[in-house]
Amino acid sequence: MAEPAGDGAADIVIRPAATGDLLALLALYRHLNHDDPDMDLGFAEDRFAAILAHPGMTIFVAFEGNLAVSSITLVVIPNLTRRGASYALIENVVTHADHRQRGHARALIKTAIATAWEKNCYKVMLLTGSKEPATLRFYAKCGFTQDKTGFQIRRPAAG
Repeated sequence: MAEPAGDGAADIVIRPAATGDLLALLALYRHLNHDDPDMDLGFAEDRFAAILAHPGMTIFVAFEGNLAVSSITLVVIPNLTRRGASYALIENVVTHADHRQRGHARALIKTAIATAWEKNCYKVMLLTGSKEPATLRFYAKCGFTQDKTGFQIRRPAAG
C-alpha cells in the first residue's frame, strides 16, 4: 500500500511502517523529541515488533527515496458508544528538520484521516503540546477544531 503523496509532496511515498524501518524511524524521532535518551536497540526492536502486531495501530511513514522524512501514528480504538463506531487517535507527528514546509505532514495526516474513515471511525483526535501559533494553524488547516478540552497526567519520575 505505498502511494505517492499529493498536496505538493509528490516526491514522497507514504506507506505503513514495516519491520526493516526501525532504524529510520528512530533517527526521524530525534526530530520530535531531541532530549529523549537513546533506547537500547534490543528493547526498541521488541517494542517495534509489538507496535507492528498491535491491532488498529499503524505508523505511516513518508519516504523521499530511502530517507524517512515524516511519520505519524494512527491508533483506531474499538468503542461501545456511537453505535459501536470506533474512534481514532493521531500521535507522534514528526517531520525531519531539513524537510519541513513541503507538505509531508499534511499528506500523512490526510492519509491517517482517510484510513480512519475507511475503518468507520466517527472521529479522529489529535493532541499537541505545542503552543506555537503556526503549529496550531497547521492542524486547523488540516481540518481539526479546538472544540474540546484535553487533559493528561504523566507518570511521576522514579525517585
